[in-house]
Amino acid sequence: MVKKKNTSSTRGKRKRTPVKKNSKFHIPKQITKQRVWRWALNISLFGIFLLGALFVLVYIGAFGPLPTTQELKDVKNPVASEVYSSDGHLLGRYYIQNRSNVTFDQISPNVIHALVATEDARFYEHRGIDEWALLRVFIKSILLQDRSAGGGSTLSQQIAKNIFGRDNYGPLSMPVNKLREAIIAYRLEKIYTKNEILTLYLNTVPFSENTYGIETASERFFDKKPADLTVPEAATLVGTLKASNAYNPRLHPERSKERRNLVISLMVKNNYLSEAEGKEYQETPLTLHYNYLVYNTGPAAYLRERIRLEMEDWCSHVTKPNGDPYDLYTDGLKIYTTVNYKMQEYAEKAMQEQMKSLQDIFDKHWHNRQPWEHDEDVLKRAVQRSDRYIRMKDAGKTEKEISAAFHELIPMKVFSWGDIKTVEMTPIDSVKHSLRTLRSAFLALSPKDGAVKVWIGGNDFRFYQYDQVTASRQVGSTFKPIVYAAALENGVEPDKYYANEEVTYPEYDDWTPHNAEDEYGGYYSLEGALSESINTVSVQVLLDAGMANAVRLAHRMGIDVDLPEVPSLALGVADIPLEEMVTAYAPFANGGKSVKPYYLLRVEDSKGHVLKTFHQDEDSDEEQVISAQTAHIMTHYLEAVVDSGTGRAIRTRFGIRSDFAGKTGTTQNHADGWFIGYTPDLVTGCWVGAEDPAVHFRTLYYGQGARMALPVVGDFFHKLYADRSFASLRYHSFDMGDDQRLLASLDIPHYRDELPRKKFIDFGWLFGRHKDKAEKDKEQLQQQEDSTQSPGNQEKKHSSIWEKIRNAFRKKN
Repeated sequence: MVKKKNTSSTRGKRKRTPVKKNSKFHIPKQITKQRVWRWALNISLFGIFLLGALFVLVYIGAFGPLPTTQELKDVKNPVASEVYSSDGHLLGRYYIQNRSNVTFDQISPNVIHALVATEDARFYEHRGIDEWALLRVFIKSILLQDRSAGGGSTLSQQIAKNIFGRDNYGPLSMPVNKLREAIIAYRLEKIYTKNEILTLYLNTVPFSENTYGIETASERFFDKKPADLTVPEAATLVGTLKASNAYNPRLHPERSKERRNLVISLMVKNNYLSEAEGKEYQETPLTLHYNYLVYNTGPAAYLRERIRLEMEDWCSHVTKPNGDPYDLYTDGLKIYTTVNYKMQEYAEKAMQEQMKSLQDIFDKHWHNRQPWEHDEDVLKRAVQRSDRYIRMKDAGKTEKEISAAFHELIPMKVFSWGDIKTVEMTPIDSVKHSLRTLRSAFLALSPKDGAVKVWIGGNDFRFYQYDQVTASRQVGSTFKPIVYAAALENGVEPDKYYANEEVTYPEYDDWTPHNAEDEYGGYYSLEGALSESINTVSVQVLLDAGMANAVRLAHRMGIDVDLPEVPSLALGVADIPLEEMVTAYAPFANGGKSVKPYYLLRVEDSKGHVLKTFHQDEDSDEEQVISAQTAHIMTHYLEAVVDSGTGRAIRTRFGIRSDFAGKTGTTQNHADGWFIGYTPDLVTGCWVGAEDPAVHFRTLYYGQGARMALPVVGDFFHKLYADRSFASLRYHSFDMGDDQRLLASLDIPHYRDELPRKKFIDFGWLFGRHKDKAEKDKEQLQQQEDSTQSPGNQEKKHSSIWEKIRNAFRKKN
């Protein structure tokens, strides 16, 4: 009988190779487990010992001193100084890091909840250190050499990192820095409350686009204060903390929205929001109100640069309570200016719109031709002035190497009115583009005290740093009102007529002035000659006034540059800055009193304590430079310029119906266009031209102040008066005082073919000015004797019109 094999007992079992018990490879299971646990225990103890030793070394300062308790109490961020308009709007900042500080109650709870839920959910439970997270980092970075180890940092530890930074200690960098931050965080939490920790964190943490602190980020991306941030907005900003560039809401909106929604879900998870609220907020579109305000952009950039230079000097001479001088870039100063934010905004918009239109006309005017085609040195000079040429020359490059570099295509950004273009262009073509780009400057100030309301120094500070408000340019006919005022002040009768004729002046190298249109004949009144900008008459007026008298008056009215005592001064051959020309017109609107421009109101420290107040005594700088009567007559003349003369586009094109006076100006070869206009409340001025005077319009039709500069001023007032908050300015009138009757009597024809045989009113007799030479000499001698004998009895220089009328009739009787 054959026995069956029992296969069921061995089915599914592996065949094992027997091992001899005396084999050297045989290790009992119990011994193996013991060795593993012993090895793990030894490693752990060694790790703890190493960590403890490292902790002691860090604590005693072996890797650099730790901040003391007092230093932590005095911890302070470098805070940007801020510049404000007179109506409280932020104009810009001066900073090393674009940072500003806020207090806890100035931060929306939405920001606090989003931050805690995302960055440190156990924030209110720990004492500044998450021990388990710290141990995890140590094991991964030291024992496992995992450089990606990280995380686990509490908000307090992140503050330590943000304020005190990190150093490089080689392979020990991560654990040493983490231990330093843990020690500092623990000390911080013993000094500050939880709310203070949160505030300190939100004031130090970097957000996207080099913005530091929640206030700066809030203003940049949502144009609002941190207290006003909604849940989606708060979640968006907190979401950028993980990777500020990757989650930049402007550059990567979809990615930023995903991150924002993750933050919102963490807020729901940590019971800061309900499920329904979280879902609603996650479905909200990502909407930005982007406000790109950095040092070299934003409103009044040219004025802010001027203030920066002045404040740097001021800070170097003013010390803090601890004896150190103030630092403009780190001490968080508040600088308040006279600038009106809305006026500045309207002026910048007017300039952009009008200059874009003018630039288009200029480009079509020249078409494919170059404005410097008859003078190649213009381009050569421009190349040699360029930063690229100067850098290459300083580096020792030859002219051949420089020329080759200037003809290589490279990507660059170039300025264009209304747009910034990124193009591929050779440097030589960029120089040509810059030469063809028209420049402009605009200034507005109060004629009552000189407070600057608007300052635009050029096209764009990022591209052109030279401030054209302070640049000296030939002023053309805008100088004529000063000449006419000097004539009135020195005895010329306000109703006098002058012959419009070509005159050659032998005593001045046979110089013959010409009118712009080369039209001559007839006679012009002072008002008519000024209104139509008649050059031949203006020269005669200057000679009647006396060149020295005109120069002297110009300086008293606010012009500081040297002026030539030549007849062509009447035509505006002098180079004068826009700032000084606008200042010189202020006495016409201010009853004959001069003003000095100022733009600083006060400086405060970071806590709001006033450190300096500027221009406290507004009357101290005023001087009666011309009589009130002369100021009123000049305003009457200059209103005629706007009503019917070269400045009439103010009325016809821009619809300004309120009191307005002004004067256009055009220089030789149409290189510069000017317009200075004023109302009872503002004196404004605009200059337009190219970088090089050799670049200009070919004809007078476009190349005159009425078409180049006037439109910027006109559009500014049009926008200003359309704003309801400035509507009342439209109803303000020039205060002519007691001179209304005189001005009414000056409404005489601007032009006559022939002079009348007899005047209806003898102004010379009325004002005691019509005397023959003998009478004048006798009167002058008598005045000199009176002045030496009895100064108190001297006649006043400027008596009122009513006195003169009464005296005239008394003599007649």
